[in-house]
Order: sequence, then structure tokens, then C-alpha cells
Amino acid sequence: MTTGVSTRPSTKEVWSWLEGVPDPEIPVVSVVDLGIVRDVAFEGEELVVTVTPTYSGCPATSVIALEIEAALRRRGMERIRIKSRLSPAWTTDWISEKARLKLKAYGIAPPAHGARCVGDLKNPVVECPHCGSAATEQVARFGSTPCKASWRCRDCLEPFDYFKSF
Repeated sequence: MTTGVSTRPSTKEVWSWLEGVPDPEIPVVSVVDLGIVRDVAFEGEELVVTVTPTYSGCPATSVIALEIEAALRRRGMERIRIKSRLSPAWTTDWISEKARLKLKAYGIAPPAHGARCVGDLKNPVVECPHCGSAATEQVARFGSTPCKASWRCRDCLEPFDYFKSF
């Protein structure tokens, strides 16, 4: 028998749902793993999901918002607002350890922790995700997406993308 009373999910439950929303450009990691979902909160009866894009020109930003909304609607949520927060700016330091391991297993070299702080963005030491060698070199500043650069390993000779540090 239906009473007409709906139970609102906890924010913890909503976070777990969002862990199932893949990044459209790198589907092996979720939007939560990438650290772009910044907050989940209820404002009255409306669920507000705050998202910080990886950078202001990211072509996937609108797709991410649509995918988040679709995932929440599949869970029965009706009153949803996706809020964009640009400050503080997203940083690769927000990428979870789990996501870094997934990136590497997928063949993408994850960004170095703290690269933004130590000033090594121009000459990062990038480990090959295939063989682990540090004997790597940048081939092109941009890779398959603007947030990645094309690299190759001088030891195993495999090409790979490096997720740039921001």
C-alpha cells in the first residue's frame, strides 16, 4: 500500500549514486573520483549538486551536468539543480587515489600530486603507465583531449596520454 510519503535519500546515498556517473572523456573514472563534484546538499526539497569544471573551456561540462541529472532522475529524484562553482578552481590534486590507479590501468599517466605547488609543470617526470619507466618524453602538448598531453616511453616505446597537472 502506498502512503504517498516519499523518503528523501541521505546525501551519503546520493554521493554513492554519483560515483556511478562516468566522466564522458575518460569513462573508467567517475565524476566523484575526478573531484569535480564538490558538494551534495538539500535546499528544502531541491537536491543541489555543486560541480567545479576541470577548466572553464572543458567541452564535457554540459554533458557532465546532463549525466548527473539523468542518473539522479533514474533514482527517482525530481527536484534537482546542478550548480557550477568556479572558485576555488579545480586542481588535479582533487583526483582520488582510486581514480589515479584506474587512469594508470587504462593507460593514462595520472598527474603528479602537488605539481602545481612545486613548479614542475613545464618539465614533469612522467612515469610510463605501461612499464613504469621514467624514461619518457612529451610528443605533443595536447593529447586526445585538451586536459591530456601525448607522451611516449623510450624504454617500451609505447605512446600514452599524460593527464596534465592543473
